[in-house]
Amino acid sequence: MKPITKEVKIALVAVVAIVILYFGMQFLKGLTMFSSDNNFYAHFTDVSGLSPSSPVYANGYRVGVVEDIDYDYSRPDNVVATIGLDKKMKLPRGTRAEITSDLLGNVKLELRFGENVLDLLQKGDTIEGGAKEGLMSKAGNMVPQIEAMLPKLDSILVSVNTLLADPAIRNSLGNIEDITASLTTTTKQLNQLSAQLNHQVPQMLAKADTMLENTNGLTRQFNDINLPQTMKRVDNTMANLEQTTAAMNSKEGTLGRLLHDASLFYSLNATMASADSLLVDLKQHPKRYVHFSLFGRKDK
Repeated sequence: MKPITKEVKIALVAVVAIVILYFGMQFLKGLTMFSSDNNFYAHFTDVSGLSPSSPVYANGYRVGVVEDIDYDYSRPDNVVATIGLDKKMKLPRGTRAEITSDLLGNVKLELRFGENVLDLLQKGDTIEGGAKEGLMSKAGNMVPQIEAMLPKLDSILVSVNTLLADPAIRNSLGNIEDITASLTTTTKQLNQLSAQLNHQVPQMLAKADTMLENTNGLTRQFNDINLPQTMKRVDNTMANLEQTTAAMNSKEGTLGRLLHDASLFYSLNATMASADSLLVDLKQHPKRYVHFSLFGRKDK
């Protein structure tokens, strides 16, 4: 047996390296070689951004990869993408494949499941494809509207500049500053008043407690009063007062005669006048009424 020459060894190493490089590139693309993935076909009218090795997601989870894209030259609006999905993945009939992209421009294929979960697609079936409008597409669609708004925005800015240049606006801003300063001062005063109230409220509450205690004491005193006995005494007093009033109203008795008999009043008045004259004369001529003698009484 002839020994393997150096040239053959080099050739074998090169072939192995090429095979490893090929499978490594396929692996980096996301393609699974020697796998038993189920293949499905999706028809698109436009596959902008989609390429072989683009990931396939279902509800945000990666379930496969785009293995190949074929362009039908006889039907320009028909582009067929071969999708390799995990064998565990079951697709209800009516499932749709949508091309989506994120803000960074990464394109992927998103599966939208059909509603009939009992009727499943079989390996090799064709599903409907389409494109989902992403954020960048929406932003692009808004560009014409923004361009149409630019002249209006320019006129609005001119009006705003004219308004800000008005001296009345500056005066108003000055007044607003004064009002703000006044509000700040008022707020400080309110804070001081609140602090004083917080300091005085405990004292007021203590006085209120004292008043309540005094009221409770007074209430207890009222409760201790024998109300029936007190009312009996009041009734007796009122009866005596009625008897006195009746005696005064009648013409019997000294007080009643004095109130009703005018002659008695005049007689009493004359008696008082005589007594007063007698007292005056007694003060002026006391010797007429009192005699003092060391040697006995002398006859006049």
